[in-house]
Amino acid sequence: MLTCEICGEELLLEEDLKTHLLLSHEENDMDCPLCSLSGVSYDELCHHINFAHPEKPQRLPEETFTPTSARTSSVSRDKPSTSQFNCDPCGVQAEQVQPRERASVADSSVATSVPWTQTESSNHFMKARHRSPKQRRLSLPGDGGESLTCPICASVCSNSSLLQEHVELHLESEDLCPNSDLKLARKLQQEENLRHREDEDQKEKEEFKKLQKQFGLDGSGSYRKQMERTMERDVARGLMDPAEYHCRRAEMLESLVSGLDDGKTKTQGVIRCLHDYYRTEGRDCVHVWLSADTDHYCSSAGDKGWGCGYRNFQMLLSSLSRIDAYVAVAQGGSVPSIPRLQSMMEEAWKEGLDPQGASHFNHRLQGTRAWIGATEVYVLLTSLGIRARIVDFHQPTGPGGTHPRLFDWVKQYYCQTTKGSNRLPSRINCTSLPPLYLQHQGHSRSIVGLEQRKNGSLCLLLFDPGASTADTRKLMNVSTVSTAVRNLRKLPGSMKQKQYQVVSVEGVLTAEDKQVSDTSQNHIGLRDSLRN
Repeated sequence: MLTCEICGEELLLEEDLKTHLLLSHEENDMDCPLCSLSGVSYDELCHHINFAHPEKPQRLPEETFTPTSARTSSVSRDKPSTSQFNCDPCGVQAEQVQPRERASVADSSVATSVPWTQTESSNHFMKARHRSPKQRRLSLPGDGGESLTCPICASVCSNSSLLQEHVELHLESEDLCPNSDLKLARKLQQEENLRHREDEDQKEKEEFKKLQKQFGLDGSGSYRKQMERTMERDVARGLMDPAEYHCRRAEMLESLVSGLDDGKTKTQGVIRCLHDYYRTEGRDCVHVWLSADTDHYCSSAGDKGWGCGYRNFQMLLSSLSRIDAYVAVAQGGSVPSIPRLQSMMEEAWKEGLDPQGASHFNHRLQGTRAWIGATEVYVLLTSLGIRARIVDFHQPTGPGGTHPRLFDWVKQYYCQTTKGSNRLPSRINCTSLPPLYLQHQGHSRSIVGLEQRKNGSLCLLLFDPGASTADTRKLMNVSTVSTAVRNLRKLPGSMKQKQYQVVSVEGVLTAEDKQVSDTSQNHIGLRDSLRN
């Protein structure tokens, strides 16, 4: 006869005993009194205690080895006194075992007598109730074979797979081991994130330095330095003899001292030559509008690659000095040099004009090769007492990324002198209007005229600072003017930049107007200004 050690029932066969244990007593519902292991069978618990706690033999309460069903069954055994309490974390009601001793345990290897306190019992029971199934499974010892010890908590696992899962569980839950590798992993991740942010900040600083260099804000050069280096290279290459170098350098220094442009890149009389050309040629144009007389200024060795904004402003000033309404405010007919224009811009910032733009340039243009755009031209005009307006064409308005609205606006600008008049515009219209400053990303030009073809299409006439003096003078030669005019024409299909800005001059500011304009300048820097 075989006797069930849990309930005392006698059975004939071993198979019947196993079936009885499986059906009558809930498996995997026993708790270890020495650690947080729970939900295991009687044999597994005995094996666990022999294996995991050989150094702490104790005589333990028998309920520790008894499944729940056995505790509640009518077995003729002494039961410990219990009391009910609630778990603080989850509110589950549980029994609390009162301190006492039991004398018998199936496994004689742990048969010693040590009282188990009420606090230890309740803590052990509640901790076991809150363990996940995965934690319970990983806490089980193996049935045999190799034994692997966890490097974190010294628990024993039967094989490497369980050990790996057990260690991973340490990393997933701080409840298993308060000082687990999870904190270390998080700390390492934080350090990695910090290094990543520092790398990103360093890259941003490097990119910012590149942009500063590209836009001439790195302080690496100026108009004078670039001019001198260019002439020195020409001497080294044999393109200029030393005597010419010293002569041109002296002229440059004289121009810098006077603050006036030396005029070496200026071409006069181009508008008159265009008027003569349209009188005899260009019969496919039904109407032509031309600005007031304007000088062409091209880039020099001192500002090549960055000075087109200044050169277009010089063209605008040369035209304003020839228009009676602007003579008093157009620098007395003289055109400032580029270094002088930079100084004028800084003075305008000191007066309170465009504080955001001043901040963009760090309040400094002199001694740099900084590019300027439509906003800076607007501020310069305002500082001179000239009323101006910036018109944004911030997105294409036609097929293929074209800007037909820009062309229509330019036509309205040139036709303003005939508004309200019943007289039809003549074929060639020489207006008294100054040219328009045209800006797009990376470059700026001056609109000095407009063509309207027989099919109704419009074509802009542009002065480009990138065109050399020799190319511009071809407009003044009868034999080359037809070819040279083609370089001035820009049809809608060739104007496909994403955004354009136009600065137009609209009169002279009174003292009251200038005061209002000074106050309103605070919003200018908030607009994205396209610069060369």
